[in-house]
Amino acid sequence: MDVNRGRPVAVAENLWIQELDVHEEIQKHWGEVHQYLSLLLNVSGLDSVLAEELAVLPGMEEVSALLYVNRYAKDEAYDVLILDCAPTAESIRFVSVPKALEWYMEKIFRMERNLFRMARPVVRRLSDVPLPEDAYFASIERLFQRLRGVDALLTDTHRTSVRLVTNLEKMVIRETQRSFMFFSLHQLGIDAIIVNRVFAEDSQDPFLKALLEQQRSYLNLVTSSFDPIPVLTAPYFEHETLGYGRLKALAQAIYGDTPPHDILYHHQPVSFVSENGNPMVRIHFPFVSREEIALTKVGDELVIRMGAFKKNLVLPRAFARLHPEKARLEQETLTITFGGGHEPAREA
Repeated sequence: MDVNRGRPVAVAENLWIQELDVHEEIQKHWGEVHQYLSLLLNVSGLDSVLAEELAVLPGMEEVSALLYVNRYAKDEAYDVLILDCAPTAESIRFVSVPKALEWYMEKIFRMERNLFRMARPVVRRLSDVPLPEDAYFASIERLFQRLRGVDALLTDTHRTSVRLVTNLEKMVIRETQRSFMFFSLHQLGIDAIIVNRVFAEDSQDPFLKALLEQQRSYLNLVTSSFDPIPVLTAPYFEHETLGYGRLKALAQAIYGDTPPHDILYHHQPVSFVSENGNPMVRIHFPFVSREEIALTKVGDELVIRMGAFKKNLVLPRAFARLHPEKARLEQETLTITFGGGHEPAREA
């Protein structure tokens, strides 16, 4: 992997793995953007080597991964694509990047590009601080064009699913619940929860008796919390799971005779419906209280805030001209009713 410079490596028949090299990806996709950021940091007084490192912004690697996903899916290069995602914060950034970039391109990009084009000659006479050249904006535009369609791919529950991996520990389970909520908010379907490192129930080791009791309690919590999502378990093996043979044994323990690439549960996080002539948006919103949710409508977007996280949900045309009148949170579903009034939605 270290010598393959981020390209796919064949490891078995019909099986390839690919680990992105962020420096290679910067050269391929982020050249002008990275050069400008490095120059800006260097002008501010930072050492050139440090400026190069700091110019690798959060999100660059995630966008690069999405570029490959989009290309492989369009080209039908592989039958199945499996992404090993990072922990919660990075994964949320991964799935939110397409919408955030789309919003920037539609709302700000053109105006910003024109503004810098007009300001550049004046600023050059007044300051040594460089403004981005047009090649910087052209690079971002090329990236956006190559990402087109990836958001629809990720949110297509018949083609894409998410499997969350958790351990039987209180804080880890809570973090998995938050991940479930955020993926639902971003309209990704979750088709299974995999519980890792589960001790065998027939163990006679006295040291494990208390752990087994705690494990049973937390496993019941996971099963009830995520119902009806399937909960699969992976045993705690004596050895680290390395090599084809041990990976195959792990797959057999988790899935049995079920093909792992099948979508195990069809979950629709967001739906637009009409009841008794009232247009409604229903969002699966588990593991939150109504006090944590705030709603705002801006143009054709419904802005949903939960703590520090925000989701801009683009509304269909029939909903965009209406205004949210009320919202309620029942049985882990946030239902927002739209009408002709101009009052903001009351919090769920």
